Amino acid sequence: MLQVKKLFLANKGFIAFMFGMFLFRSAVADWYIVPSSSMYPTLLIGDHVLANRLAYDVKLPFTDVIVKHNADPKRGDIVTFSSPADGKRLVKRLVAVPGDVVEMRDEKLVINGQPLNYTELTSAVNLTPEYYGKQIAMNENLLGKTHAIIEMPERSAIRNFGPVTVPEGQYLMLGDNRDNSADSRYIGFVKRELITAQVTRVLYSLDEKNYYLPRTDRLGSAL
Repeated sequence: MLQVKKLFLANKGFIAFMFGMFLFRSAVADWYIVPSSSMYPTLLIGDHVLANRLAYDVKLPFTDVIVKHNADPKRGDIVTFSSPADGKRLVKRLVAVPGDVVEMRDEKLVINGQPLNYTELTSAVNLTPEYYGKQIAMNENLLGKTHAIIEMPERSAIRNFGPVTVPEGQYLMLGDNRDNSADSRYIGFVKRELITAQVTRVLYSLDEKNYYLPRTDRLGSAL
């Protein structure tokens, strides 16, 4: 016990720093390393993104207990959340808020009776790596917010559902890589308290297929 006390006293500054860092990451801001291609072409494997934990709620550190609401999540936001299926942290796009009536027909969304507008992209985008089937990049206008998505028509996926009404206090999440994403079509709606942060910016990005060299064009880029 005496040795432990001496060790603690000798390293109390470092221990305090580490505790403060964990507290900061739990309650204020965090960074998240994108591990999969489910958000291509918006987020790439190897992106290190900034996640603002105070964007929507103030929570007790290390818990999902909400102390204060700061703002409501909006359609089009990119968020991190704990999966209601297994608790794993995921990053997806929030596409529908409480009370929205949502359906998908042939991969195209209809929200509150209004079909979204889709335009096929002809310029180069970051397509899913190591997938050799057909990929179609499109702009999706999410009731005023436009972002790029990818469809893989040859891949097995859920392309039709609903209409469903998003329950109070819950949200519907989809990956931008629509046919390569374990999102609300598979794990269900996401409760607000499970949303951990809003992703606002790519801090930096490392290309694992190119010796982990930095992708300089993504440094500090806003989302």
